Amino acid sequence: MNVFIVGIGGKMGRVLCERAAEKGVTISGGLDKTASPLYPTFASAKEVTVPVDAIIDFSRPSTLTEIIALCDRFSCPCVLCTTGYNAAEQKKIQELSARVPVFQSENMSLGVNVLSLLAEKAAALLQDFDIEIIERHHNQKADAPSGTAKLLCRAIERGTNYTPDYIYGREGDCKRKKGEIGVHAVRGGTIVGEHEIAFCGQQEVVTLSHSAGSRSIFADGALEAAKWIMGKSPALYDMRNMLKI
Repeated sequence: MNVFIVGIGGKMGRVLCERAAEKGVTISGGLDKTASPLYPTFASAKEVTVPVDAIIDFSRPSTLTEIIALCDRFSCPCVLCTTGYNAAEQKKIQELSARVPVFQSENMSLGVNVLSLLAEKAAALLQDFDIEIIERHHNQKADAPSGTAKLLCRAIERGTNYTPDYIYGREGDCKRKKGEIGVHAVRGGTIVGEHEIAFCGQQEVVTLSHSAGSRSIFADGALEAAKWIMGKSPALYDMRNMLKI
């Protein structure tokens, strides 16, 4: 199985290359402005001269056009791990999934996706509790709130009996109103990724959290997703499909 990495010169691209052999995956090359010292690296989809069975993307939303071109050229599935897509870009992803299998997740870790399931169940059982989400990442992360925080928000929405009003940070006169969910982003140092959900009731607080100790958990999840999606019918898949949760 030949996997092509979009963003091969980045931090996650390098971790993917390190983890591939253990997962029984061959890296055929990648797309990036920064060349990999170990694998053929190309600047655009039309320049690619290596075999491509599946694509894993850990880059930026601006690379989506090249990913679509690669999928169409090689008729291959892709695993999208990038966050921060706007509505127009998400529409293009939906259109692509009608032609090839597309796996998209804001977080590739098993633990985070179990956390989202627990958050949904907790929201359903703790309907009168106030909910606050805090996410922490390294100081180079480009988007806020994190894609994982958005994933957790969607999970909580499935459990609530109301449509939440999201408040991104608070300042000034900001007394909490019923139905709000606070989402707060912290950026600093080399934090890989931490997410905490607090369900705050009368005289009690229930806290769910996940802390990533290494980027390898995301790389391993992406490689497993690339293997899982091979042979699937064109559609848009996510971690819940793969984990059957």
